[in-house]
Amino acid sequence: MSEARDDSSDDGRDDYDPPERLRHMPTWLTSQVARKGQQLVADALAGEGLRRQHFTVLMSLADQGPASQADLGRRLWIDRSDLHAILNELERDGLLERVRDQDDRRRNVVTLTPKGRSAFERLEKVVEAAQAELLAPLSARDRHEFRRLLEVLASGR
Repeated sequence: MSEARDDSSDDGRDDYDPPERLRHMPTWLTSQVARKGQQLVADALAGEGLRRQHFTVLMSLADQGPASQADLGRRLWIDRSDLHAILNELERDGLLERVRDQDDRRRNVVTLTPKGRSAFERLEKVVEAAQAELLAPLSARDRHEFRRLLEVLASGR
């Protein structure tokens, strides 16, 4: 038995017509909102020449401070080989640097460069604009309540 695709009508396909009952299921609705949000963020970051995982690494370093590559991968649930490629790209662009840990020469500590901090601050505004676009149909009060409810669902409280 094949599963239905979770596409939405805004992807340019005129033939997508899921059953009405499906359109009211919370799991289907949240997947549609997530897909739309991910696309808005991806498009915004692509305009800056980066991807979502680049932004996630930069945010982690900006908010949580320097970390070893291993700790950064665990912190963000990014596979080691994927993280290595991401760090190579960000280091190539001068946004971060990897230096030997003075306490453990086997480890590299990843830190933001001043250029990386500036880039992150600019990218944060770009991503915030994508968030605002996603939530634009809601009033300020509804945006606040929507975020609160999502946090409840995500935490499992």
